[in-house]
Amino acid sequence: MSARSSFRTLRDEMARRIAERRWPPGALIPGEEALAREFGAARATVNRALQELARAGLVERRRRAGTRVALHPVREARFVIPLVRQEIEGRGATYRYRLLSREEPSPPEIVRARLGLDDGVPLLRVRCLHLADNAPYQLEDRWINLDAVPGARTADFETVSPNEWLVENAPFTEAEFTFRAAAAGPEEAAVLQLRAGEPVFVGERITWLRERPITLVSMIHPPSHRMVTRL
Repeated sequence: MSARSSFRTLRDEMARRIAERRWPPGALIPGEEALAREFGAARATVNRALQELARAGLVERRRRAGTRVALHPVREARFVIPLVRQEIEGRGATYRYRLLSREEPSPPEIVRARLGLDDGVPLLRVRCLHLADNAPYQLEDRWINLDAVPGARTADFETVSPNEWLVENAPFTEAEFTFRAAAAGPEEAAVLQLRAGEPVFVGERITWLRERPITLVSMIHPPSHRMVTRL
């Protein structure tokens, strides 16, 4: 980076290091002088970039104690991504999880368009089923941007759902939510133990870390599903 690097460039680079866990939650990051030398930027530019990260909830700044990566970055500062396990157990039911598939296919154009990604950017698709008292509760169909979250390629989704793994490993700064009714296709109906064409409740969510998309997920529920939100 040159001395003319903008605070946005520095901010985005530091946010990338946090997302990739080069600076893990709770880590003390280098001081302003050290960062200014590394980036070839003015100390004031570094300070402004850190202020932006603090406002986004990615770091915590304290006088004489330095700057640390937030232990629960962004999720608590902006919005809490719900954990399906907690939803189910909060209803007094027994939670179970089943991985259905994971692959790195060429995604359909609509997925790339929703995420705003060019051809060639690697995406991981993970499909899994969450169960409550052994009954299908949610079919999770998720695309993960491996450029933004490279650790997802080797994550153990056999035992931990991508929902839980991403909450712990991929902080975000923005999210978009969509809710709609739909008719179950043959594959969805088979997994959710419904008849093809039976109505389902679909929630979709996209998250970003600054300008970089992290994941697009479709959460498909049987028609009996009720969504409850507390603000």
